[in-house]
Amino acid sequence: MPDFSFVISGFFIFRKYAIIQTGENMMKKNETAQKMMDFIARSPTSFHAIHNLKTSLLENGFCELLESKKWEIEAGKNYFVTRNNSALIAFKIPAADFRSFLITASHSDSPSFKVKENPEIKSLSCTVLNVEKYGGMLCAPWFDRPLSVAGRIAIAERDSGRVLLKQKLVNIDRDLLLIPNLAIHMNRDANSGTKYTVQNDMLPVLSLAGGTTLADIVAENAGIEKERISSADLFLYNRDRGTFWGADNEFIASPRLDDLECAYASAQAFIQAENPAGNATVLAVFDNEEVGSGTQQGADSTFLEHTLRRINSALGRDSEDYYTEIAQSFMVSADNAHAAHPHFADKADPVNRPALNNGIVIKFNAAQKYTTDAVSAAIFEAICKNADVPYQIFTNRSDIAGGSTLGNISTAHVSLKTVDIGLAQWAMHSPMESAGAKDVEYLVSALSEFYRTDVQTQE
Repeated sequence: MPDFSFVISGFFIFRKYAIIQTGENMMKKNETAQKMMDFIARSPTSFHAIHNLKTSLLENGFCELLESKKWEIEAGKNYFVTRNNSALIAFKIPAADFRSFLITASHSDSPSFKVKENPEIKSLSCTVLNVEKYGGMLCAPWFDRPLSVAGRIAIAERDSGRVLLKQKLVNIDRDLLLIPNLAIHMNRDANSGTKYTVQNDMLPVLSLAGGTTLADIVAENAGIEKERISSADLFLYNRDRGTFWGADNEFIASPRLDDLECAYASAQAFIQAENPAGNATVLAVFDNEEVGSGTQQGADSTFLEHTLRRINSALGRDSEDYYTEIAQSFMVSADNAHAAHPHFADKADPVNRPALNNGIVIKFNAAQKYTTDAVSAAIFEAICKNADVPYQIFTNRSDIAGGSTLGNISTAHVSLKTVDIGLAQWAMHSPMESAGAKDVEYLVSALSEFYRTDVQTQE
């Protein structure tokens, strides 16, 4: 198919490929959603999510770079770099005429409970774990569910004046913990609204007092002596696996849809799509979005800026080249969006009401919690139309404040045209969230088209 161009509101968007939709795509969409839920099941923490993305990139011929080493990169080749083992940036360098970046950004973390240091507390005849909230969450759904622990352990060994640090992933892949509810007989107001305090109400039960300790279990899982474990970043996770539901299997329910649904879809599109001439495609997956992004591996860090600058430098370009590249670049900030709720229609905007299975949600906010403006929306809408993917609009009710996401945080460091999007879901920040079975396939298709599109604007 020959290339052609067209004009939308003053923006030239050069079409590279077409996507043909068929009546058989419903099965394909369900298969894509199933693969996404399988990825989530293998990714109980941000460390596991990044490990799984890294494995996929290596299997597809990407070369790993280290921030602590000098980069030697070549045109026409593909690379990735990680930070803290919980954030990742991958990129494909075009064979020639490099002039801009096409970037997607998502995040690897989800609200949960972090296990504190020295976590075990004796309570009556039981041992409970001392935990604290990570991110803003719906607390009630965590009760009476099988839970477990996953994360990483750090092993620091001293050798001739040096400290050698090793890290190992840990996932206790069995039903290990539970946070039991208080019976209705002892809390007659339970169905009238209950205020939970984590320290008093939500510490998970591990064992009968005097039983096996968490340190014993973690050390056995890691295959080392527990005395060698210096510290750990461990989190609770919901043991329920993702599933299809609804009369026609049109819905999915899974832990951590926010934001591993977008991270998975972005990675699939990034790996599949071929670069258009002149554009380096970039996949960015940050950590700690749920707690403000203000870490070395968050969107409010130097990770993206330093990576793009190092690409520019390794290709023999100067700072002026970098500034012109950024001015011509475009980013899609992909973080899930609220669907209008069938029981709480009054909580949604009266006009803009995203629905499950109705395609990608483009998010607007006058206070710039989302970066979308007329320019970035027009570009992304054209890309969705090219891909034959439906899209819809989200705005908050004018009297209800919404959350923020990656886009406006990241652009404080790398200022470029950005659109904020997501997939519609219910029960955001619950340990079991719901979404549309079709929508993850829509996102893969749209982002594949984005990565294949040469975006140029007329100033």
